[in-house]
Formats: sequence, C-alpha cells, structure tokens
Amino acid sequence: MALILLLESSASVCSVGLSRDGTICAVRENSDGNKHAELLSVFCEQVLKEAGVEPSDLNAVAVSGGPGSYTGLRIGASTAKGYCYALGIPLIAIPTLEAMANGMRKEASDGDLIVPMIDARRMEVYTAVYDFNLKNIAPVIPHVLEENSYQNFLEQRIVWFGGDGMSKSKELLARHANARFALSGMPSAKHMAELAESKYEKKQFEDTAYYTPFYLKNFQPGPKRSMP
Repeated sequence: MALILLLESSASVCSVGLSRDGTICAVRENSDGNKHAELLSVFCEQVLKEAGVEPSDLNAVAVSGGPGSYTGLRIGASTAKGYCYALGIPLIAIPTLEAMANGMRKEASDGDLIVPMIDARRMEVYTAVYDFNLKNIAPVIPHVLEENSYQNFLEQRIVWFGGDGMSKSKELLARHANARFALSGMPSAKHMAELAESKYEKKQFEDTAYYTPFYLKNFQPGPKRSMP
C-alpha cells in the first residue's frame, strides 16, 4: 500500500499522476508534444497539491521506462531521480508498452491479444504483443508495418492495436476481421498505477544511481539547425 508519483514522458503526451494503493487520485496531462521539459515538474507539483499531500508523503516514484522518445525518456528519468534522491525513496520503472497494454485492456476481452504501438519514423513502430493478462507473447521490437504484419495472430484471435502508432497499422490491417483499434492505448500515467503498486509491494526497485531508460535504439540526432 503506497503513495506513488507516476511520470509518463516517453512519447508526445506529458502525463503525471498520483496513485494511492494502486488507484489514481490526481492526474495532469498535455498532448501538445515536446513540452516535457516545461511541464513535467509543474505537473508534479500540481498533482501533489490537488491531492493535499507533501512530497515527503511519497513512498516511491514510478517512471515510464521506455521504449519511446530519447529526449522524453531522459527528462522523465532525470525528474524521477531528483525526487528519489531528495526524498530517499525508491525508483520504479514501468515498461511503457506494458502500461499502454494495461490501458487497452478496458476495451479488450479475455482471450484477445493486445498490441500497443509507439510511433517511430516512417512506417516503423516500437511494439510488443501481450495477452489479456499482460503476459508478453512477443518481445519488444522496432517493427516496420506491412500488409502481412501480425498475420499469424490475426488468423487465430481478435487483436487490439493502440497507441500513437495505431493510425499506421489501421491503414494496413483494418481489412482483417479480427483487427480491432483501441482508443485507450495512448501513453498515460493513469495506466501505470496498478503496475507501480504491484512492483512496490514486491520491492522491485531500480538502482537510482545507475538506472537508464530502455531506449531500444541509439539516439539519432535530427539535422543541425543554422544559427540566425
């Protein structure tokens, strides 16, 4: 039973939540993109104030552990570490795709498969396959979508696709009778609460000093901008 600050900064959504005993009691989100550095710490202060608690009341901080945006993951990890060091509390890392799949379970049924997707470049997504109980069926990989993607799964069961990479899959896979497209799969601190509580109870903590997010791919800088 714990009071946990939840940070999600792996993709375009900047999301901060506060959970008590695995239930969300406050949340702040912004989906404008590229505002994590500006908003993440502000949202932390706001959710604590809304819930009427002090930082010293926290039992742990949980951060979305990736894959996702290199910059976003670094900002989330740095913010989480700052709280953990200052308060002397443990750090919990929640796999981003697993948390997304947890959100998508609201629309799925037992026996269905769940495929969260994080938008990467062109037709590529970061993805994995889970069953309804969040058992990992296929590992986290960068996957280039094509018409035959997930064919073996779609022939056997209903498969739910979600996340900010879903639009790419929808164009290719909507013709399959077993393909479904979830509205609840975007990365969000709200989807992390139960998973963070479970890890807290099992004492599955990260080494705060040496923790790094799961980037999946090496950092690829964009083109240099010319100075004005």
